[in-house]
Amino acid sequence: MSYASTKQLVQRACQAGTVIPAFNIPYLPMVEPVVKALKDCNSFGMLVVARLEWVKFESKSLEAVRDEYEKFKLPGHTRLHLDHVPVIDEDDLRVDYVGDISRAINAGYESVMVDGSRLPLAENIACTKEIVDMAHAAGIPVEAELGAVMGHEEGPLPPYEELFASGKGFTDPGEAKRFVEETGVDWLSVAIGNIHGAISAAAKGKQKVAARLNIEHLDRIHKTTGIPLVLHGGTGIRKEYIIDSIKHGIAKINVATAIRQPYEQTIGQGIPAAQAAVYAAMLTVIREDLETQDSANILNPEN
Repeated sequence: MSYASTKQLVQRACQAGTVIPAFNIPYLPMVEPVVKALKDCNSFGMLVVARLEWVKFESKSLEAVRDEYEKFKLPGHTRLHLDHVPVIDEDDLRVDYVGDISRAINAGYESVMVDGSRLPLAENIACTKEIVDMAHAAGIPVEAELGAVMGHEEGPLPPYEELFASGKGFTDPGEAKRFVEETGVDWLSVAIGNIHGAISAAAKGKQKVAARLNIEHLDRIHKTTGIPLVLHGGTGIRKEYIIDSIKHGIAKINVATAIRQPYEQTIGQGIPAAQAAVYAAMLTVIREDLETQDSANILNPEN
């Protein structure tokens, strides 16, 4: 059976006014319930792993996630994506981002992300273009990030309302236009008020800050870039903002905290209980939060 490419799927989501949720896998047993929920809801989603999830959590390696995914994958409902591989990580250390992304392409990942958002614009462009050239040669689409989606750094965030009101770290539409033109990137992760869930040991179990989105700012970015946009830090944003963002260019949305915390809170009762908690959380995200039940019919009609 022939299936659409990941690039085609994200483009279809953008054109159809729906969204592809991307579910982070910090613990390998989460793969099975994530895939099961997508199938049972006739929904479509990505399973994704970021570098920090094999460095600071228990996903072990990008190859280990690939191996687990291969046991349960359903091409009519799922794709495998490499999430944040930073050039400079949350601890301000330089990363072998080319090596990591090359490994993912060789391992069979169907799309990849390079994150140069902590770099000056020109350097972010140069690093992103390097990855775009390498990945496109292998037929793999690339996501990049421009702006500062905060939350993974050590220490407390500045007051959220202060961040939102000032627009500090928001993606600049003019810079986004230049970035897309000069890199040839396929999708762009933007900062419009969204924040990542905390990963520090002291904060990762706490309730996430209720973020908002500047939809007018998002619309300006979408109009200047003309490519599908990505929202990281999707957990905890009020539903009306999420649904509105999908109407203004967001075609992929990352979900981590909403399924990670139920796993962590339940793992003391054993892996089956933790998997059941992930499955229940997935049903809520798909059916209620994002309203993507039956999205497989729209995105993968070949199925």
